[in-house]
Amino acid sequence: MRIVIAGGHGQIALRLERLLSARRDDVAGIIRNAEQSDDLRAAGAEPVLLDLESASVEEVAAHLQGADTAVFAAGAGPGSGATRKDTVDRGAAVLFADAAVRAGVRRFVVVSSMGADPAHEGDDVFDVYLRAKGAADAYVTRQDALDWTILRPGTLTNDAGTGQVRLEAHTGRGSIPRDDVAAVLAELVDTSATAGLTLELISGSTPVSVAVKSVAGN
Repeated sequence: MRIVIAGGHGQIALRLERLLSARRDDVAGIIRNAEQSDDLRAAGAEPVLLDLESASVEEVAAHLQGADTAVFAAGAGPGSGATRKDTVDRGAAVLFADAAVRAGVRRFVVVSSMGADPAHEGDDVFDVYLRAKGAADAYVTRQDALDWTILRPGTLTNDAGTGQVRLEAHTGRGSIPRDDVAAVLAELVDTSATAGLTLELISGSTPVSVAVKSVAGN
């Protein structure tokens, strides 16, 4: 299986790349800084140098040709202002979805955020971030040509993963190690039965594989 990940140098993306390459999937990560290439190679992923804030749909689609799954895990990151929340967290996600449609890649998984809502109120940068994520999610859900799944983790931590999660349409607030988010994503890229679902994720008591199978069966 070939999987292309937008935001390939992100903390969750690097963890996901290690998991996917360990099971011998063909993994590529899109990055905009060539200096990050060695980190991707160390994770078992092919680095693809491309700036999603300036690339065209055609340019992105060319890198998605032949992929089985596209994963949007990009983000402007902490410390970025409101403008980049819109150009990356919304704009790049919309571009990546359009490119997946153009390239004929049906399976599309989005790493969003709990609380994402295009109508979220407030003027702080985090409020802008939640609106941008919500707008991106809303756009993806309108694409009939995509078998999309949107994953909304709770507060992210760098604690060691436990492999035990709570994955539901609505979980309530909570935290989740990035290790466990990556483990859930690795299952989701294989589980097209979760297409059309927006799922919240926090730490819990259900093994990752069981949690994904459970929501896929509902």
